[in-house]
Amino acid sequence: MSIQSKKSRLMAPDITNMKGVRPIVSLTSYPAHTAAIADNHCDFLLVGDSLGMVMHGFETTVPVTLDLMIMHGRAVVRGAKRALVVVDMPFGTYEESPSVAFRNAARIMKETDCGAVKLEGGRRMAETIRYLVDRGIPVMAHIGLTPQSINVLGGFKAQGRAEDEWAAIEEDAQLVSSAGAFAVVLEALAAPLAERITAAVPIPTIGIGASASCDGQILVMEDMLGLSPRVPKFVKEFGAVGAAIERAIESYAKDVRSRQFPTPEHTYAMRKQSTAMGTQNRESGAAIPRPASKATKKPKKTAT
Repeated sequence: MSIQSKKSRLMAPDITNMKGVRPIVSLTSYPAHTAAIADNHCDFLLVGDSLGMVMHGFETTVPVTLDLMIMHGRAVVRGAKRALVVVDMPFGTYEESPSVAFRNAARIMKETDCGAVKLEGGRRMAETIRYLVDRGIPVMAHIGLTPQSINVLGGFKAQGRAEDEWAAIEEDAQLVSSAGAFAVVLEALAAPLAERITAAVPIPTIGIGASASCDGQILVMEDMLGLSPRVPKFVKEFGAVGAAIERAIESYAKDVRSRQFPTPEHTYAMRKQSTAMGTQNRESGAAIPRPASKATKKPKKTAT
């Protein structure tokens, strides 16, 4: 007898079906507690390899490993209950061949229980996207600025700002869509080009620095919360969490140094002490007598 639970979490086709219906909301997330908060408002959460820079202090996303992505992916899946969870495939885990990509993507899906993976690249990854989708792995594509290629691009540079670059990027979008991607991230693209691509492809475009004309938007959560010291031009800070954290830590340090913390309300009093004569009340020191125990009679010996 099979037991089927009611589906509550959004899936890749649900995101695809949002195109033209309403804007898609998404954020990156790395630990469970922020995933639980964002889950109330986002359609999908991306466990982005940006965690290498945000959480682990790397200069780029290139050093991020598969094990690191899986560890954070598990945490986000545990924290989110409704949003689709998409996990980035890190650099070096999918470029070699479609079969290598499938092996690593399958491991991500099995070990995190996420709903999809994301990989970077247009035409060069179309064959791999088709290979994965044909074998049951939903894929979100990513074109425009592809951070894993930073060493080739020469930095985090906006794409499509010259019209002679448009044709190649538009072809990338068409090819990943035809290959079966359920959505495509457009990063740091010139606004008119992002608008053209959004109108031309049947799958949702998810913009990050690619204008409001995209079908949805994504930002790095720490950037939009004001936790990052430097952010790209396309980021709007919707909070000042970093400043609030610093104020709280400053206040804590001040109270510790002046011995104003901890106070009695933050400490534990002694429990009642047991003594040979009774239980001692910790406030008065008076002994509380114990009830006398009944003596037990020894059984009489009988003659044999």
